[in-house]
Amino acid sequence: MIATYTVTGMTCGHCVNAVKEEVSAVPGVTAVELELEDGRLAVHSDTAVDFDRIVEAVYEAGEQYSVA
Repeated sequence: MIATYTVTGMTCGHCVNAVKEEVSAVPGVTAVELELEDGRLAVHSDTAVDFDRIVEAVYEAGEQYSVA
């Protein structure tokens, strides 16, 4: 299963790495792809992952980031 979101507020590779690290730690997430240019976040999992958990993880990566 792949869920796609848009992350805003990222400005560099460090931002991307921080978000990927936090989202990867969400239970059930098996892989994360994130593109700085358009903010596309693809979350791979075996089962559905609660959107609120993804929002929480992105916020933990940096308060300036948001996800939709």
